[in-house]
Amino acid sequence: MEPEITASRAIVRYTKGKPQHVRDLIVSEYALTIKVNGSELVTMVCTPDHIEDLVVGYLLSEGLIRRYSDIKRMRIDWKQGFAYVESDRVNPLFSDLKQKRYVTSCCGGSREGFVFAQDALLTKQLNKQTVHLSPDDCMAFMNQLQESADTFKQTGGVHNTALCNTQGMLINRMDIGRHNALDKLYGYCVRHQLPLTGTFLVFSGRISSEILLKAAKIGCEVLLSKSAPTERAIELAEQLGITTVGFIRNQSFNVYTCPERIG
Repeated sequence: MEPEITASRAIVRYTKGKPQHVRDLIVSEYALTIKVNGSELVTMVCTPDHIEDLVVGYLLSEGLIRRYSDIKRMRIDWKQGFAYVESDRVNPLFSDLKQKRYVTSCCGGSREGFVFAQDALLTKQLNKQTVHLSPDDCMAFMNQLQESADTFKQTGGVHNTALCNTQGMLINRMDIGRHNALDKLYGYCVRHQLPLTGTFLVFSGRISSEILLKAAKIGCEVLLSKSAPTERAIELAEQLGITTVGFIRNQSFNVYTCPERIG
């Protein structure tokens, strides 16, 4: 049985200095261990929804498998918190899975040593220009992401991302971890063979180098964010030909790289 993604808790809320006993919705954390061919690969802390998409997106973006068809079988044990994956096409670089990795709900240094060794092989050069957005488009798509973020409205504790084209939002995903939300989205696209030409990402969180690389692996040439990019992310976006737009709020935003797709 799948766990609930939120839980109700009794809290004390202060408004203008006055306490009030109320109940509040809190987002759940779920520890998921991925086992590949019987060996533990990683334990990640995530929001317990769209777990199959998360596992597929993670394995693909980390380079452990090259395509969805490399997975022969997958089974989720919700009670014990395990995802069992069987594959006879595991990337040889990951043949020794004895050094288990732990991934928290935050992202950054805990994952960098694992992913960057494969980045040169997995990222795509995105010098094409199939996406052109007006300033109004940038604001409208960010507003649409925020309007669709029901769990965030209830708890304030998750990140949201959406795959869009100029006609509208195609799919959205959320998680307590920014990287998990993107892996869920990527996994869905691959499992359902969703065409990615002419698509772009809208994202609620900071654009770190890892987030930028995940966008490149998905194949999106534009990344719109409510927050800021890091310097390393900007450098990578310039190298890969990705348009990064940040601080989309209050009728204002910054275009950091490849501005020819905006305006």
